Amino acid sequence: MKTIKGPGLFLAQFAGDAAPFNSWKSITKWAADCGYKGVQVPTWDGRLFDLEKAATSKTYCDEIVGVAKENGVVITELSTHLQGQLVAVHPAYDEAFDGFAADKVKGNPKARQEWAVDQVKKALTASKNLGLTEMASFSGALCWPYVYPWPQRPAGLAETAFDELARRWLPILDHAAECGVDVCYEIHPGEDIHDGVTFEMFLERVKNHTRANMLYDPSHYVLQCLDYIDHIDIYHERIKMFHVKDAEFNPTGRQGVYGGYQSWVNRAGRFRSPGDGQVDFGAIFSKLTAYDFSGWAVVEWECCLKHPEDGAREGAEFVKNHIIRVTEKAFDDFAGGGTDEAANRRMLGIA
Repeated sequence: MKTIKGPGLFLAQFAGDAAPFNSWKSITKWAADCGYKGVQVPTWDGRLFDLEKAATSKTYCDEIVGVAKENGVVITELSTHLQGQLVAVHPAYDEAFDGFAADKVKGNPKARQEWAVDQVKKALTASKNLGLTEMASFSGALCWPYVYPWPQRPAGLAETAFDELARRWLPILDHAAECGVDVCYEIHPGEDIHDGVTFEMFLERVKNHTRANMLYDPSHYVLQCLDYIDHIDIYHERIKMFHVKDAEFNPTGRQGVYGGYQSWVNRAGRFRSPGDGQVDFGAIFSKLTAYDFSGWAVVEWECCLKHPEDGAREGAEFVKNHIIRVTEKAFDDFAGGGTDEAANRRMLGIA
């Protein structure tokens, strides 16, 4: 068995214009001071990371790794959540998702999609330059508006959507293979890949591509009433990344899964800081450890109540306390008796 690495912190929710969150040097020092050993990097945030340089300059990559090391952390993975979202966008979301794109491609869905593909490929190249073996992303969505439709979906609509999603991602996955990096899709609402069944639909269409894998985040499973422990049993061979994010689901006579268009505080299902929600992280860390998951446990802070800096500090200690240092011997080794094959056969009565 292997010991899970951590704690790590996803920096996306903390980056900002004020110190210490506005530069790579200061935010990595802050993360280390909070107790983190690694940081997951949002590749779209130029205040922290220059994706263009990272994809073309090994020297630049060595420099940012060096700064992080001086501050006491390593880079766990790169994230392309926002760019991956733009690989596939239903027209209903064009305006909303334009905010994720570079100014030069806004208002032009075709150019935006091409830009997004290029961005994800550059992040894979940058991951290789940084010596990383996993990258986080979203799949994007063409079929999401029809996830719970009225009237019913026309026959073949979802199949056509997944055929197209796979067509767009296959060249990216092939580039990932060239770079030696796994694309880990966060299984997430708003994405066509939002549960195990949809992951399988996608996987079938990309011909079980070895670089198509999962980012496991139990909070999204709690909110859709999916068995997040059984999910590990089913998909552990494809789970290559792990977000430690908590959630709670408290349905009432007025609202349930869909939330009634309420704010995060007022929804039946809402995100919480690690340890404040309903996720059984003891069971999750045990399952992942038993299945030899050797990646990072990365806190993704999203909470409707708690201040992010408090969530970050508490999250580091929470993960540290849940990581299981694996044993190198059986608990009853002290009672073991030396034996051999002949003795085994005698004990079974077959000597």
